[in-house]
Amino acid sequence: MAALFSGPLPLVPPAARRKGEGGAGPTVVALGGGHGLSASLSALRLLTQELTAVVTVADDGGSSGMLRRELGVLPPGDLRMALSALCDDTDWGRTWRDVMQHRFTSRDGVEGSLDGHAMGNLLIVTLWELLGDPVAGLQWAGALLGARGRVLPMASVPLTIEGDVLSEVHGSLRVRTVSGQAELAVAAESGNVSNVRLLPPAAPACKDALEAIELADWVILGPGSWYTSVLPHLLLPELRGALCRTSARRCLTMNLSNDTKETQGMSAIDHLNVIRRYAPDFTVDVVLADPAVIGDRSEFERAVAGMGGRAVFGTVGVSTGKPVHDPLRLATSYNDMFGEN
Repeated sequence: MAALFSGPLPLVPPAARRKGEGGAGPTVVALGGGHGLSASLSALRLLTQELTAVVTVADDGGSSGMLRRELGVLPPGDLRMALSALCDDTDWGRTWRDVMQHRFTSRDGVEGSLDGHAMGNLLIVTLWELLGDPVAGLQWAGALLGARGRVLPMASVPLTIEGDVLSEVHGSLRVRTVSGQAELAVAAESGNVSNVRLLPPAAPACKDALEAIELADWVILGPGSWYTSVLPHLLLPELRGALCRTSARRCLTMNLSNDTKETQGMSAIDHLNVIRRYAPDFTVDVVLADPAVIGDRSEFERAVAGMGGRAVFGTVGVSTGKPVHDPLRLATSYNDMFGEN
Protein backbone atom coordinates (compact mmCIF):
# COMPACT_ATOMS: atom_id res chain seq x y z
CA MET A 1 0.00 0.00 0.00
CA ALA A 2 2.78 2.42 0.85
CA ALA A 3 4.22 2.07 -2.65
CA LEU A 4 1.00 3.45 -4.11
CA PHE A 5 1.73 6.82 -2.52
CA SER A 6 5.49 6.96 -3.12
CA GLY A 7 6.79 9.95 -5.04
CA PRO A 8 5.08 13.30 -5.61
CA LEU A 9 1.28 13.36 -5.49
CA PRO A 10 -1.03 15.46 -7.66
CA LEU A 11 -2.87 18.12 -5.70
CA VAL A 12 -6.22 16.67 -6.76
CA PRO A 13 -6.69 13.03 -7.81
CA PRO A 14 -7.71 12.71 -11.47
CA ALA A 15 -11.20 11.37 -10.68
CA ALA A 16 -11.96 14.48 -8.63
CA ARG A 17 -11.14 16.98 -11.40
CA ARG A 18 -14.56 18.12 -12.44
CA LYS A 19 -14.33 21.91 -12.33
CA GLY A 20 -14.59 23.75 -15.60
CA GLU A 21 -17.04 21.27 -17.14
CA GLY A 22 -20.04 22.74 -18.92
CA GLY A 23 -23.18 23.32 -16.87
CA ALA A 24 -21.38 22.87 -13.60
CA GLY A 25 -23.76 25.18 -11.73
CA PRO A 26 -22.97 27.86 -9.14
CA THR A 27 -19.93 27.57 -6.91
CA VAL A 28 -21.33 26.67 -3.49
CA VAL A 29 -19.72 26.25 -0.09
CA ALA A 30 -21.86 24.45 2.52
CA LEU A 31 -20.84 24.63 6.18
CA GLY A 32 -21.98 22.54 9.11
CA GLY A 33 -21.60 19.05 10.48
CA GLY A 34 -23.35 15.78 11.13
CA HIS A 35 -26.79 14.96 9.75
CA GLY A 36 -27.67 18.60 9.00
CA LEU A 37 -24.76 19.12 6.63
CA SER A 38 -25.39 15.69 5.13
CA ALA A 39 -28.95 16.75 4.26
CA SER A 40 -27.77 19.99 2.68
CA LEU A 41 -25.10 18.22 0.62
CA SER A 42 -27.55 15.53 -0.54
CA ALA A 43 -29.64 18.35 -2.04
CA LEU A 44 -26.84 20.54 -3.36
CA ARG A 45 -25.04 17.73 -5.22
CA LEU A 46 -28.12 17.51 -7.45
CA LEU A 47 -27.67 21.15 -8.48
CA THR A 48 -23.96 21.79 -8.94
CA GLN A 49 -20.59 20.15 -9.51
CA GLU A 50 -18.85 23.14 -7.93
CA LEU A 51 -19.55 22.10 -4.34
CA THR A 52 -17.33 22.29 -1.26
CA ALA A 53 -18.27 21.12 2.23
CA VAL A 54 -16.56 22.78 5.20
CA VAL A 55 -17.01 20.55 8.22
CA THR A 56 -16.73 20.99 11.98
CA VAL A 57 -13.84 19.21 13.72
CA ALA A 58 -14.89 19.41 17.38
CA ASP A 59 -16.47 15.95 17.74
CA ASP A 60 -15.08 14.00 20.69
CA GLY A 61 -17.57 11.17 21.06
CA GLY A 62 -17.85 7.63 19.73
CA SER A 63 -15.48 6.35 17.07
CA SER A 64 -14.28 9.86 16.19
CA GLY A 65 -13.48 10.62 19.81
CA MET A 66 -11.50 7.41 20.23
CA LEU A 67 -9.42 8.02 17.11
CA ARG A 68 -8.86 11.62 18.10
CA ARG A 69 -7.63 10.68 21.57
CA GLU A 70 -5.56 7.65 20.54
CA LEU A 71 -3.96 9.00 17.34
CA GLY A 72 -4.09 12.78 17.76
CA VAL A 73 -5.95 13.25 14.46
CA LEU A 74 -8.86 15.42 13.43
CA PRO A 75 -12.15 13.69 14.34
CA PRO A 76 -13.17 12.04 11.05
CA GLY A 77 -16.86 11.27 11.70
CA ASP A 78 -18.54 14.41 10.33
CA LEU A 79 -16.07 14.46 7.43
CA ARG A 80 -17.05 10.85 6.65
CA MET A 81 -20.76 11.73 6.69
CA ALA A 82 -20.15 14.62 4.30
CA LEU A 83 -18.25 12.39 1.87
CA SER A 84 -21.01 9.78 2.05
CA ALA A 85 -23.66 12.41 1.26
CA LEU A 86 -21.78 13.37 -1.91
CA CYS A 87 -21.85 9.83 -3.34
CA ASP A 88 -23.78 9.33 -6.57
CA ASP A 89 -27.08 7.43 -6.69
CA THR A 90 -25.41 4.64 -8.67
CA ASP A 91 -24.37 1.13 -7.67
CA TRP A 92 -20.84 2.43 -7.16
CA GLY A 93 -21.95 5.41 -5.12
CA ARG A 94 -24.45 3.54 -2.97
CA THR A 95 -21.97 0.74 -2.30
CA TRP A 96 -19.22 3.08 -1.19
CA ARG A 97 -21.69 5.14 0.87
CA ASP A 98 -22.65 1.96 2.73
CA VAL A 99 -19.01 0.96 3.14
CA MET A 100 -18.13 4.34 4.62
CA GLN A 101 -21.07 4.25 7.03
CA HIS A 102 -20.61 0.62 8.10
CA ARG A 103 -19.91 0.16 11.82
CA PHE A 104 -18.22 -2.87 13.33
CA THR A 105 -20.03 -4.71 16.11
CA SER A 106 -18.26 -7.23 18.30
CA ARG A 107 -19.77 -10.62 19.09
CA ASP A 108 -21.72 -10.96 22.32
CA GLY A 109 -19.40 -11.26 25.24
CA VAL A 110 -16.38 -10.00 23.28
CA GLU A 111 -14.89 -6.58 24.00
CA GLY A 112 -13.38 -5.91 20.59
CA SER A 113 -11.03 -3.07 19.70
CA LEU A 114 -13.06 -2.30 16.55
CA ASP A 115 -16.44 -2.24 18.28
CA GLY A 116 -18.34 0.92 17.31
CA HIS A 117 -15.78 2.14 14.79
CA ALA A 118 -17.06 3.26 11.39
CA MET A 119 -15.21 1.82 8.42
CA GLY A 120 -15.06 5.25 6.76
CA ASN A 121 -13.35 6.75 9.80
CA LEU A 122 -10.61 4.14 9.59
CA LEU A 123 -10.18 4.68 5.84
CA ILE A 124 -9.88 8.44 6.22
CA VAL A 125 -7.36 8.17 9.06
CA THR A 126 -5.35 5.64 7.02
CA LEU A 127 -5.09 8.12 4.14
CA TRP A 128 -4.08 10.87 6.55
CA GLU A 129 -1.28 8.76 7.97
CA LEU A 130 -0.02 7.71 4.55
CA LEU A 131 -0.15 11.19 3.03
CA GLY A 132 0.58 13.32 6.09
CA ASP A 133 -2.00 15.87 4.90
CA PRO A 134 -5.70 15.94 5.96
CA VAL A 135 -6.83 17.86 2.87
CA ALA A 136 -5.03 15.51 0.45
CA GLY A 137 -6.37 12.49 2.33
CA LEU A 138 -9.95 13.72 1.97
CA GLN A 139 -9.38 14.43 -1.74
CA TRP A 140 -8.22 10.85 -2.30
CA ALA A 141 -11.18 9.50 -0.32
CA GLY A 142 -13.53 11.61 -2.41
CA ALA A 143 -11.94 10.33 -5.62
CA LEU A 144 -12.37 6.73 -4.48
CA LEU A 145 -16.04 7.33 -3.70
CA GLY A 146 -16.70 9.36 -6.85
CA ALA A 147 -17.91 12.19 -4.60
CA ARG A 148 -19.69 15.05 -6.36
CA GLY A 149 -17.72 17.76 -4.60
CA ARG A 150 -14.91 18.08 -2.09
CA VAL A 151 -14.81 17.95 1.69
CA LEU A 152 -12.59 20.13 3.88
CA PRO A 153 -12.12 20.45 7.65
CA MET A 154 -12.97 23.88 9.08
CA ALA A 155 -9.67 23.98 11.00
CA SER A 156 -6.27 22.38 10.61
CA VAL A 157 -6.20 21.18 14.24
CA PRO A 158 -8.80 19.37 16.38
CA LEU A 159 -11.08 21.77 18.25
CA THR A 160 -12.82 21.55 21.60
CA ILE A 161 -16.19 23.20 22.10
CA GLU A 162 -16.98 24.52 25.56
CA GLY A 163 -19.99 26.26 27.07
CA ASP A 164 -21.70 27.31 30.28
CA VAL A 165 -24.90 25.46 31.13
CA LEU A 166 -27.51 26.84 33.54
CA SER A 167 -29.38 23.95 35.11
CA GLU A 168 -31.21 23.04 38.28
CA VAL A 169 -29.15 21.09 40.81
CA HIS A 170 -30.80 20.00 44.08
CA GLY A 171 -33.50 22.63 43.75
CA SER A 172 -31.26 25.59 42.90
CA LEU A 173 -29.98 27.05 39.63
CA ARG A 174 -26.27 26.66 38.97
CA VAL A 175 -23.94 27.49 36.10
CA ARG A 176 -21.33 24.92 35.23
CA THR A 177 -18.76 24.81 32.45
CA VAL A 178 -19.07 21.81 30.15
CA SER A 179 -16.22 20.89 27.80
CA GLY A 180 -16.51 18.67 24.74
CA GLN A 181 -19.15 18.41 22.04
CA ALA A 182 -20.61 15.14 23.30
CA GLU A 183 -20.88 16.34 26.92
CA LEU A 184 -22.26 19.74 25.91
CA ALA A 185 -25.00 18.16 23.81
CA VAL A 186 -26.04 15.97 26.74
CA ALA A 187 -25.88 18.82 29.27
CA ALA A 188 -28.03 21.02 27.04
CA GLU A 189 -30.91 18.58 27.44
CA SER A 190 -31.39 19.67 31.06
CA GLY A 191 -30.27 23.31 30.94
CA ASN A 192 -29.74 26.46 28.92
CA VAL A 193 -26.45 26.84 27.02
CA SER A 194 -24.56 30.14 27.00
CA ASN A 195 -21.06 31.53 26.41
CA VAL A 196 -20.15 28.88 23.84
CA ARG A 197 -16.49 29.01 22.76
CA LEU A 198 -13.85 27.05 20.87
CA LEU A 199 -10.50 25.93 22.19
CA PRO A 200 -7.89 26.86 21.19
CA PRO A 201 -9.64 30.22 20.68
CA ALA A 202 -7.47 31.35 17.75
CA ALA A 203 -6.93 28.01 16.03
CA PRO A 204 -5.84 28.21 12.37
CA ALA A 205 -8.63 27.74 9.87
CA CYS A 206 -8.11 25.41 6.90
CA LYS A 207 -6.55 27.58 4.17
CA ASP A 208 -8.39 25.73 1.41
CA ALA A 209 -11.68 26.42 3.20
CA LEU A 210 -10.90 30.14 3.41
CA GLU A 211 -10.09 30.23 -0.30
CA ALA A 212 -13.27 28.34 -1.19
CA ILE A 213 -15.39 30.83 0.75
CA GLU A 214 -13.67 33.75 -0.95
CA LEU A 215 -14.34 32.35 -4.44
CA ALA A 216 -17.89 31.08 -3.86
CA ASP A 217 -21.09 32.30 -5.49
CA TRP A 218 -23.14 31.07 -2.54
CA VAL A 219 -22.28 30.19 1.06
CA ILE A 220 -24.84 28.06 2.92
CA LEU A 221 -24.70 27.70 6.70
CA GLY A 222 -26.92 25.08 8.35
CA PRO A 223 -29.06 23.18 9.01
CA GLY A 224 -27.72 21.20 11.95
CA SER A 225 -27.24 21.14 15.70
CA TRP A 226 -27.25 24.87 16.35
CA TYR A 227 -24.56 25.14 19.02
CA THR A 228 -22.25 22.28 18.02
CA SER A 229 -22.52 22.12 14.20
CA VAL A 230 -23.69 25.52 12.93
CA LEU A 231 -22.34 28.08 15.39
CA PRO A 232 -18.71 26.79 15.53
CA HIS A 233 -18.03 28.14 12.02
CA LEU A 234 -18.71 31.63 13.35
CA LEU A 235 -16.65 31.11 16.51
CA LEU A 236 -13.38 30.45 14.69
CA PRO A 237 -11.95 33.96 14.05
CA GLU A 238 -10.37 33.34 10.63
CA LEU A 239 -13.42 31.50 9.34
CA ARG A 240 -15.85 34.10 10.70
CA GLY A 241 -13.80 36.82 9.02
CA ALA A 242 -13.92 35.00 5.69
CA LEU A 243 -17.70 34.50 5.97
CA CYS A 244 -18.21 38.18 6.73
CA ARG A 245 -15.91 39.44 3.94
CA THR A 246 -16.86 37.14 1.07
CA SER A 247 -18.67 38.59 -1.92
CA ALA A 248 -20.73 35.38 -2.09
CA ARG A 249 -24.40 35.48 -1.27
CA ARG A 250 -25.08 34.00 2.17
CA CYS A 251 -27.92 31.65 3.06
CA LEU A 252 -28.81 30.42 6.54
CA THR A 253 -30.88 27.23 6.45
CA MET A 254 -33.10 26.71 9.47
CA ASN A 255 -33.80 23.39 11.19
CA LEU A 256 -37.11 21.56 10.92
CA SER A 257 -37.49 21.48 14.69
CA ASN A 258 -36.77 24.34 17.06
CA ASP A 259 -37.05 22.25 20.20
CA THR A 260 -34.03 19.97 19.87
CA LYS A 261 -31.74 18.58 22.56
CA GLU A 262 -29.52 21.64 22.31
CA THR A 263 -32.26 24.24 21.86
CA GLN A 264 -35.11 23.26 24.17
CA GLY A 265 -37.67 26.02 24.51
CA MET A 266 -36.12 28.16 21.77
CA SER A 267 -38.10 29.67 18.90
CA ALA A 268 -36.92 30.15 15.32
CA ILE A 269 -36.20 33.81 16.15
CA ASP A 270 -34.17 32.70 19.17
CA HIS A 271 -32.02 30.68 16.75
CA LEU A 272 -31.38 33.82 14.70
CA ASN A 273 -30.54 35.77 17.85
CA VAL A 274 -27.86 33.22 18.73
CA ILE A 275 -26.14 33.91 15.41
CA ARG A 276 -26.46 37.67 15.90
CA ARG A 277 -25.06 37.50 19.42
CA TYR A 278 -21.93 35.53 18.58
CA ALA A 279 -21.29 37.04 15.14
CA PRO A 280 -22.90 40.50 14.99
CA ASP A 281 -21.01 41.37 11.80
CA PHE A 282 -22.33 38.30 9.95
CA THR A 283 -25.14 39.22 7.58
CA VAL A 284 -27.33 37.06 5.38
CA ASP A 285 -28.99 37.46 2.02
CA VAL A 286 -31.52 34.67 2.54
CA VAL A 287 -32.85 32.64 5.44
CA LEU A 288 -34.54 29.46 4.18
CA ALA A 289 -37.18 28.10 6.55
CA ASP A 290 -40.04 25.63 6.53
CA PRO A 291 -43.22 27.54 7.46
CA ALA A 292 -44.28 24.71 9.78
CA VAL A 293 -41.67 25.73 12.38
CA ILE A 294 -41.75 29.53 12.09
CA GLY A 295 -44.85 30.66 13.95
CA ASP A 296 -45.49 34.35 13.26
CA ARG A 297 -44.19 34.93 9.72
CA SER A 298 -44.17 38.71 9.96
CA GLU A 299 -42.16 38.68 13.16
CA PHE A 300 -39.70 36.19 11.66
CA GLU A 301 -39.33 38.28 8.50
CA ARG A 302 -38.51 41.33 10.62
CA ALA A 303 -35.86 39.36 12.50
CA VAL A 304 -34.30 38.20 9.22
CA ALA A 305 -34.36 41.78 7.90
CA GLY A 306 -32.39 42.75 11.01
CA MET A 307 -29.64 40.45 9.72
CA GLY A 308 -29.71 42.16 6.34
CA GLY A 309 -31.67 39.55 4.41
CA ARG A 310 -35.08 38.22 3.48
CA ALA A 311 -36.93 35.13 4.55
CA VAL A 312 -37.76 32.44 2.00
CA PHE A 313 -40.33 29.84 3.00
CA GLY A 314 -40.60 26.36 1.54
CA THR A 315 -41.80 22.93 2.57
CA VAL A 316 -38.48 21.10 2.76
CA GLY A 317 -39.20 18.25 5.18
CA VAL A 318 -40.04 14.63 4.42
CA SER A 319 -43.71 13.81 3.90
CA THR A 320 -43.89 11.70 7.08
CA GLY A 321 -43.73 14.82 9.22
CA LYS A 322 -40.46 13.84 10.90
CA PRO A 323 -37.95 16.71 11.34
CA VAL A 324 -35.78 15.41 8.49
CA HIS A 325 -35.01 17.35 5.32
CA ASP A 326 -36.11 15.82 2.02
CA PRO A 327 -33.21 16.14 -0.47
CA LEU A 328 -35.45 16.79 -3.48
CA ARG A 329 -37.61 19.38 -1.73
CA LEU A 330 -34.57 21.09 -0.30
CA ALA A 331 -32.89 21.02 -3.73
CA THR A 332 -35.97 22.66 -5.26
CA SER A 333 -35.83 25.50 -2.73
CA TYR A 334 -32.11 25.99 -3.26
CA ASN A 335 -32.54 25.92 -7.03
CA ASP A 336 -35.24 28.60 -6.88
CA MET A 337 -32.97 30.64 -4.61
CA PHE A 338 -30.00 30.33 -6.97
CA GLY A 339 -32.14 31.45 -9.91
CA GLU A 340 -33.22 34.71 -8.29
CA ASN A 341 -31.25 37.91 -8.77
